Amino acid sequence: MIEETLERSVPAVRDWPSAGLDGTDFDPALAELMREGPVTLVGLPDGEGRAWLVTGYDDVRLVTDDPRFARAPVMARQLARPAPHFVPELGAVGLLDPPDHIRPRRTVAAAFTARGVERVRERARGILGELVDAMLRAGPPADLTEAVLSPFPIAVTCELMGVPAADRHSLRTWTRLVLSSPQGAGVSERAERAMHAYFADLIGSREDSTDEDVTSLLGAAVGRGEVTSEEAVGLAVLLQTGCEAVTDSSGQMFYTLLTRRELLERLRSEPENRPRAVDELLRWIPHRNAVGPSHTALEDVELHGVRIRAGDAVHVSYPAANRDPEVFPHPDEIDVSRSPNPHLAFGFGPHYCPGGMLARLESELLVDTLLDRVPGMRLAVPPGDVPFKKGTLIRGPEALPVTW
Repeated sequence: MIEETLERSVPAVRDWPSAGLDGTDFDPALAELMREGPVTLVGLPDGEGRAWLVTGYDDVRLVTDDPRFARAPVMARQLARPAPHFVPELGAVGLLDPPDHIRPRRTVAAAFTARGVERVRERARGILGELVDAMLRAGPPADLTEAVLSPFPIAVTCELMGVPAADRHSLRTWTRLVLSSPQGAGVSERAERAMHAYFADLIGSREDSTDEDVTSLLGAAVGRGEVTSEEAVGLAVLLQTGCEAVTDSSGQMFYTLLTRRELLERLRSEPENRPRAVDELLRWIPHRNAVGPSHTALEDVELHGVRIRAGDAVHVSYPAANRDPEVFPHPDEIDVSRSPNPHLAFGFGPHYCPGGMLARLESELLVDTLLDRVPGMRLAVPPGDVPFKKGTLIRGPEALPVTW
């Protein structure tokens, strides 16, 4: 256990993460941990004991894809975790290990392939066009987050999920509460229970469906006995909450562009470079304030001379891996010509984000549409006055005031 590792010569335990980071500043405490080495012992705000933090690119890929490290044990123990409201649900798909993890994901895989995502491209383009039309009609200034960046991904996700338009506001509210902590653990847990109950009813009503939306695919799979209702609901909640991550990452993306005029003008005049620029921004943006669910070592594993004992909690940092200079030369610079760009913005291994392809499509549509249709767009306030979310696991602006 971790207490046993403390008897040996190991790095000093470091408190992490930093609190209240603004803008797109990379976490200075995380940067220091990266300089100290790719494997560090850290103390997280909640849960029992301490945890190993892995920051090197190759090591992050190893921990997330090696069967010697598992996610499921976190459901039985209060392992070190990044926030008090992150309380794992028994049977949560995001915490299962293969093959249990693969089985429910397979039921909806068709919806998230390149072909499946392409099916919603034109509808997504139409939704985005309507939102931008409304923003332009209302005139400047506008909150880009409220007008476009928040409603767009939730509308597209709901289209893919098969969620009725009338229910989108409730899902947006629940998602925000699940992913934030200022209101307290009880509020977040109640929101998560409400979302679980909603999808249990929706999926349960679609067990005989032949439609291709995600909740229909899940309902049919439950009806055939391929997955349990709990597994189907857990996966639906996981997929639905992913839309908030798109809002936050696109908020950071446009904050970055609007505070780097030369980069913004280059992408306006060179649309052929926008897909690579989106990938580079996804790599560079510090998506998280902390880390997600921990892995648990199932046996002793040695990384860079550090012995991780069986039962130890191990966290990985994707933002740190995306700044590894061994893989990304000059990692702190935004290089829109960077190629190849094997970033880990959507994770790695069995738990690679199933909505990654959809998120990339949404980001590309946002960049194309807003740069082309609002050519004079600029921040309506000084960069330092843009409010960023506090007490959330995912970083992003609370509002993005713009004018044109």
